[in-house]
Amino acid sequence: MTLAFFLASSRQLTQLSGVDILILLLYFVVVLFIGFYVKDSANTSEEFFLAGREMTAWIAGLSFVSANLGSLELMGWAGAAYQYGILATHWYWIGAIPAMLFLGIVMMPFYYISKTHSVPGYLQLRFGEGARALSAISFGLMTVLMSGVNMYSMALVMKVVLGWNINFSIWVGAVTVGLYVMLGGLRSAIINEVLQFVLIWAGAALIPIVGLIEAGGWTNLKAQIAANLGTNDYTHMWSTLGSFSSNPMGVHWSGIVFGLGFVVAFGYWTTDFLVVQRVLSANNLRAAKMAPVIGAAFKMAVPFIVIVPGLLALAVLRNPDGSLMHLVPESVAAATGQHSYNEVLPLMLVRYCGPGLLGLGITALVAGFMSGMAGNVSAFSTVWTYDIYGAFIRKNAPDKHYVFMGRASTVVGMLASVGTAYLVMNAASIMDYVQALFSFFIAPLFGTVILGMLWKRATGAGGFWGLLVGTVSSISMWIWVQRDPSALRYIALSPDAKPMAENIYRALWSWLACILITVIVSLMTKPKTDAELDGLVYGATVIPDDGSVGLLQKPIFWAGVVAVVFVILNVIFW
Repeated sequence: MTLAFFLASSRQLTQLSGVDILILLLYFVVVLFIGFYVKDSANTSEEFFLAGREMTAWIAGLSFVSANLGSLELMGWAGAAYQYGILATHWYWIGAIPAMLFLGIVMMPFYYISKTHSVPGYLQLRFGEGARALSAISFGLMTVLMSGVNMYSMALVMKVVLGWNINFSIWVGAVTVGLYVMLGGLRSAIINEVLQFVLIWAGAALIPIVGLIEAGGWTNLKAQIAANLGTNDYTHMWSTLGSFSSNPMGVHWSGIVFGLGFVVAFGYWTTDFLVVQRVLSANNLRAAKMAPVIGAAFKMAVPFIVIVPGLLALAVLRNPDGSLMHLVPESVAAATGQHSYNEVLPLMLVRYCGPGLLGLGITALVAGFMSGMAGNVSAFSTVWTYDIYGAFIRKNAPDKHYVFMGRASTVVGMLASVGTAYLVMNAASIMDYVQALFSFFIAPLFGTVILGMLWKRATGAGGFWGLLVGTVSSISMWIWVQRDPSALRYIALSPDAKPMAENIYRALWSWLACILITVIVSLMTKPKTDAELDGLVYGATVIPDDGSVGLLQKPIFWAGVVAVVFVILNVIFW
């Protein structure tokens, strides 16, 4: 492998000025400094994996939303907005807000008072080692695949904007993130995620602001999109969902409400340990309940810096000859040399940002990618150490040994992620790839967790077999459509469905399969007693008071405020 292999340039759009380079280098220096600085505060497993449970509600909340503000948001959903229009906003609003509020108000008391280090750890307490092992292995695989998405996305930005070779960029990101997570554990990841949250907003907000000014405001932007595409379907969230063929995604409102709004959203935000781990770092129960509520408030604003650039590209992105630029799937771009859907954000960044601002914008993107990488790698390290290595390979080892294993698995997870980064190149878009992973692993897991928390009759055998059948059924449905495209009409209920719609319905069917098998097997096997379920299931647990004094301190009050704003936004953009 030669230096030329790493440094060869391709399709370079611009060059960084000295100021831009300085801003980018300063960011790398700061994140590495944080890793070394907090290294001495990550000597025990509680400190390394859960940041000592010392985070305030605001820090945990910002980290909670920032861990999800990686390439999925900045690159993937900007590209998805170009493909599917404003329908992509559903993944931020109905696909996030209700689930985040449910996590904070209903589920966090159980996660927090059980003192578990992970979601598989909760399943072990509720269903036994079988469910824990299955969920830990599937989650570990998913986090490595997802970390590869972030690596590839950062490399793509460097390729498009600066002409850097994609392999070189992947390794630069991998080494940096691997180093600071290995040194400082979750504490280092959280501090960097809060920093990255600020940088992302400071840099990424430039594009929609300047873009809307150029387009003449939101109303004129909608008119330009309708004129360019010959339809206004791209700027309505709900009014086009009455049939599968009346919107760019080929999806029905039932898929958005039940598949996305319930199964996918609740599955991700309540059972994906990547985000739940941040909330578990809170310093008390009230902070743990408030953190997702705070995160939900900020989450509602994220479409401004992610979805709007994708919509702007449909109207203002031009070729050098002045003609409207048409972006294509990643596989087509690799063969033809055209720009892909995934390149929307860097293309818009180059269009609007000059020296200094370009460096800030690129640093914001890099911060987002590193936030996503760090979130996945730290979650992988925790689940591997506690729920696979500590549970089945070496039990009752000294605490220092588990900290060492956490650091070692960080390196292994990062190296594995480098390999998976290349898988993303074969996907039509980043988000199609990611949502397929969610339907495989997250949707069935949500069925198991929600029955475990809300139904005392659910048994260990039911939890294990429900999770296994749900996961296998989802993967089987995906393989079926890959081999026989006509099967799409059965999985997604319409031959007009696009990959994103197929992912939604596949998740819904796999969740139902998990629920059905769990219920049947549970009714055939012996349940635990109420005493054994204390602290794990509603109806068998006394929920402790969170210490709230007065209405303004109660998490449920602020959850209600966020819910009202959520409804108003959906009506405005109907």
